[in-house]
Amino acid sequence: TKQNKNQNIFIQQFSFYNRNLRVFIVFSSCDSMNSNFIDKFRHSAKREAMEEDEESPTELNTINSSGGFVIVSPDKLSVKYTGAGQHSHDVGAVQANKPAPFKRYAYYFEIYVKSAGAKGQISIGFTTNNFRIGRHPGWELNTCGYHGEDGLIYLGKRQGEAFGPTYTTGDIVGGGINYDSQEFFFTVNGALVGTVSNYIKGPLFPTVAVHSQNEEVTVNFGQEKFAFDFKGYEASERNKKQIAIEKLSIPPNINHRLVKNFLLHYGYEETLHAFDLATNSSVPPICVAQEDAIDVKDTSYALHERKILRQLIGKGEIDAALAKLRDCYPQLVKNDKSEVCFLLHCQKFIELVRIGALEEAVNYGRAELAKFVGLTVFKDIVEDCFALLVYERPDESNVGHFLEESQREVVADAVNAAILSTNKYDKDQLHSHLDTLLRQLMACRMELRSLNDGQGETFLLKRLLKNNSCKRIKKTA
Repeated sequence: TKQNKNQNIFIQQFSFYNRNLRVFIVFSSCDSMNSNFIDKFRHSAKREAMEEDEESPTELNTINSSGGFVIVSPDKLSVKYTGAGQHSHDVGAVQANKPAPFKRYAYYFEIYVKSAGAKGQISIGFTTNNFRIGRHPGWELNTCGYHGEDGLIYLGKRQGEAFGPTYTTGDIVGGGINYDSQEFFFTVNGALVGTVSNYIKGPLFPTVAVHSQNEEVTVNFGQEKFAFDFKGYEASERNKKQIAIEKLSIPPNINHRLVKNFLLHYGYEETLHAFDLATNSSVPPICVAQEDAIDVKDTSYALHERKILRQLIGKGEIDAALAKLRDCYPQLVKNDKSEVCFLLHCQKFIELVRIGALEEAVNYGRAELAKFVGLTVFKDIVEDCFALLVYERPDESNVGHFLEESQREVVADAVNAAILSTNKYDKDQLHSHLDTLLRQLMACRMELRSLNDGQGETFLLKRLLKNNSCKRIKKTA
């Protein structure tokens, strides 16, 4: 049931993004097993960060500021206007010390208007690296600014557009960028005022400006709690997108076919039988085309053997798995330096380390792994495996991911794919249909991010599943 729900999520996401982008990326069905499973073994269990590491603004930039018209406080979080404010080129504008991070869903910061001064000519917005200091954000091309004196939004020209309320002493004003919708948004005293399209390419610096005597503002880059519920806003925006995606209707037959193909492909025999019972076997069989164009109803090629091998590897019984392969598929282990043999020998070494049989692991490594050291594609993995012996607590080391359960899954998948490659009627089964669908979804998301000049969060499958799991829990609570 869980697989079927996740399956529907993938199809809806794919349909939504593929429809909007109107592109289709064709993947080669002859992807090298080496590059696929070796890379998975190398990286599979390394923990993915939910956001890419980026530096964020922490203070105002005192070097690139209207130094002749403002004073920045020692903590670099407040700015006060000291000029005369007589013309449009003596604005006291100050950028943040770093651009807004853009490899995420959205960014936000706030200012507190400590004093509106003589005229309340305060503005908040975003500017580029070549912004002409001495002008309000929004007045120059490739800038955006929300102005407190008149409540107008300025988008690269001196003529503003009606946008929101004016703001003055005691108000808290916020500015943000929604990278997913490619919009700027602004708030006043914790309430969303509105949004405008983001027409600017490249890094954007949070910027504040003051322009009449005694105007003073304090900037909050997140060092204190925001007046605006930024996390709630982000969750709401994500939910809007998800609702739009979930409105897409996916025929149950497609879901069932893909789930069944997935279970068949990876050798989950018992789960497949349970799935057939749950669906009352109402799903038409998935046919595999032979080279002579005759449909083959039996898609369960070596299903029982693949199930047994997956179970053996999943329990860490590598010797038994190797023996089974030698009995049933000797051609797969005939070349002792093949990818399948390498992964199985690595996993055997890892299992010995897991149970603390270090001396046996050393001997096994010398006998079976040492011969792979001279092969470039395997060398770094062999070295990392041997590195497990150095640590008193290898599971807590920087190579500890080899001891996680996910490594067994990678090896089992590689063996499964190798067996499927022996099917003379369909040798091209490296990926299930669901795998192909996910790859297409990722390609669409990457293409969309590229069209947005690299802005927006990286697509992470774990995050997608986690977000949807949390929503299901809330619905049932």
